[in-house]
Amino acid sequence: MEKRLEPLFTPWKIGNVEIKNRIVLPSMGGTDLFGWMENNHFDKEGAKFILEVAKNNCGLVLPGCQPVYNPMFGQWLYKNDKMYKDLAEWMPEFHKTGAKLFVQLTAGFGRSFTISPMMEMLYTNKALRVISKPFMNLDKITATASESPNRWSDKVPSRAMTVEEIQEFVEAFAKTAKKLKDAGVDGVEVHAVHEGYLLDQFTLGYVNKRTDEYGGSFENRYRFATDIVKAIKAACGADFPVSLRYSVISKTKGFREGALPGEEYEEVGRTLEESEKAAKYLQDAGYDMLNCDNGTYDAWYWAHPPIYMPENCNLKDVEHLKDFVDIPVVCAGRMDPRVAADSIAAGKLDGAAFARPFLADREWVTKMMEEREEDIRPCILCHNGCFNMCHYKGVPNDQELSDSLHLARCAVNAETMQTDKHYIKKTNHPKKVIIIGGGIGGMEAARVLKLRGHEPVIYEKSGSLGGTFIPASAESYKGKLRDLLTWYRHEMEKLGIEIHLNTEIKDLTEFDGLDIIVATGSTARILKKVPGHEKMVEACEYLNGAPVGEKIAVIGGGLTGCEIAYELCLQGKDVTIVEMKDDLVSQKGVCLANSSYLREYFALHKTPVYLETTLKEVRDGSIICTGKDGNELEIPCDTVISSAGYIPKPLAEEKGKVKLVGDCRGIGNLRSVIWRAYEVAMKL
Repeated sequence: MEKRLEPLFTPWKIGNVEIKNRIVLPSMGGTDLFGWMENNHFDKEGAKFILEVAKNNCGLVLPGCQPVYNPMFGQWLYKNDKMYKDLAEWMPEFHKTGAKLFVQLTAGFGRSFTISPMMEMLYTNKALRVISKPFMNLDKITATASESPNRWSDKVPSRAMTVEEIQEFVEAFAKTAKKLKDAGVDGVEVHAVHEGYLLDQFTLGYVNKRTDEYGGSFENRYRFATDIVKAIKAACGADFPVSLRYSVISKTKGFREGALPGEEYEEVGRTLEESEKAAKYLQDAGYDMLNCDNGTYDAWYWAHPPIYMPENCNLKDVEHLKDFVDIPVVCAGRMDPRVAADSIAAGKLDGAAFARPFLADREWVTKMMEEREEDIRPCILCHNGCFNMCHYKGVPNDQELSDSLHLARCAVNAETMQTDKHYIKKTNHPKKVIIIGGGIGGMEAARVLKLRGHEPVIYEKSGSLGGTFIPASAESYKGKLRDLLTWYRHEMEKLGIEIHLNTEIKDLTEFDGLDIIVATGSTARILKKVPGHEKMVEACEYLNGAPVGEKIAVIGGGLTGCEIAYELCLQGKDVTIVEMKDDLVSQKGVCLANSSYLREYFALHKTPVYLETTLKEVRDGSIICTGKDGNELEIPCDTVISSAGYIPKPLAEEKGKVKLVGDCRGIGNLRSVIWRAYEVAMKL
């Protein structure tokens, strides 16, 4: 092992429980032991994931958060005895790994509960609200400290919880923790004075306007959280460890308004000064560890950092907090293992939490220890598979139902939390398989085929593997995407896959009788009806190095266009965005943590954004557009970048032995490319 990493692998204690190393898997919705948004039960898929992480040298493992009151079907978590019996039977197998298990319990979501169009319908229709109450009581699920707007929807507001409801939740935490302790669990974590969830909403002045014992003073605002830990300790004993998921600073300007890194703003939530006091107060109430980051759902990019956020974005604030408590402090949020090791060695931190890297590669810690980091499949911080709750103007959570019910999957690893349908099965009939196109889809198909025992052969017309992922990963801040491309190329070499570069295949007849996978990607949509369109630079041309001027108009405010505009802004260019829809990044599959960062970045930096605006003409030195009011406007620019989308470009139709993967079948994202390639390769 590299010497710099050694501090990560020293033992430490939470209360009286010794943890073998400083690597922590924090909770992610979907990796639950008792199910997620379904009838509570011992979840074998969640248990399998947790066990694999533990076997691969994670010291402290926290499964996905478990609501003590299940939003679906209104179940109290402590009332299902069978799943605790199943858990008790499984715990010895887990403990063989040497890891420790803390189960995270949540009071719920309050105004942060993710509302979908279906839920809006259930709530706004009085008859449906009554009918749906037994399986989804939105009035109870979304209740919070005081009447507040929901983060996602204007149609489902949050009411104030009653004192009786608060006390019922406190009792549920204690009863659930006792059952977990009796089942052999090493500790629990209370979720959360963190991220703007329900308990946090009680502590935050911009949400909590109560005048009873749970509002007003500092002590009253934190009372819900302190009542819970006292009740757990009373039920389980003082030696049973209780961690708290905690946000040091809210980084919030107001409802649905976050504060970006480096921004000067007035904090409406928890300031650093209040946090210094709160951390000590929570410790004295009985909490044995603080598992920390920053942010709220109104500033979601701090707790779920997209690729635009800096690495170790929360570390400085967490290190500061450690000076005010005597209990262990853990930091999460785009953590770099070496930076974390340095902080631990300096006594500034006790543990480092890594969430999404385990979704991409459950063995990454083992590989790092064995100095095989080139074998680690990297997380690219996309949220496409794990947390793709999508939100834009006028639309609440725009997400497929399967995604709502099955979180914690991974765009770059089709097997994560889906081993029931995605798993490597050796073939009994090895065959040669032709793959046309060496992009991510072609390489993923080749990788899976080779692992199954087939003989894949890739034909790529260019001189390098990667396809459109090469320009897609070109921006300065996309190092993790370039790491993924490097990983795929390394896998091709390691597996000994036959590759023919600079070889364009135009006719498939030479491969008659063989199975063929076509992964030829897409072609850019050209706005041919726009006069002067030939003057524009296409998005991939720019990303591949085409020169641009200083004053640039980006046509298309979807994810690709906004990421290009962001890159240009980072370079100091004068950028304008023109988008036909009524919001930027108005597309399914892009997590609110990602899209809200981009929207708020452009607003903060006063980047001109023209919504509901159509490009009419490209001239030398300007573009002519039609605004939402129907009037024409002229926007000066010396370069126009077109990001108008892409059109599938298959070499052949899908029939017989010919299968299509990637964008040549249908325009999607990296997740759709990789998962489809995996599934096609598994069926051959």
